[in-house]
Amino acid sequence: MKLTLITTLFALLLSFSANALTLQEAKKAGFLGELPNGYIGLVTANDEAKSIMAMVNQKRLVHFKKIAVKNGLSVAQVAELAGAKFIAKTSGGNFIKNSAGKWVKK
Repeated sequence: MKLTLITTLFALLLSFSANALTLQEAKKAGFLGELPNGYIGLVTANDEAKSIMAMVNQKRLVHFKKIAVKNGLSVAQVAELAGAKFIAKTSGGNFIKNSAGKWVKK
């Protein structure tokens, strides 16, 4: 089950490639960062980045729900596992929210 879950989470990462350039630019510019709960957060106020954040988070939620049902887990469990993966894969210099709730550069 864990291998299937990890494989599915990796596929989830790849599924965002259509938005990757825009998302990556927003992350690189310091507008968006990865949260431990599996979603993107707004680091610095920017309307375009906020729109990207909403779109990406909605897509992530849809995928988290599918994965949760398939593996008998809660959406929160899947999102937390995905959050760890997204944080691990985010590029150096991009923002992540640490356990103290502070935005820090990776």
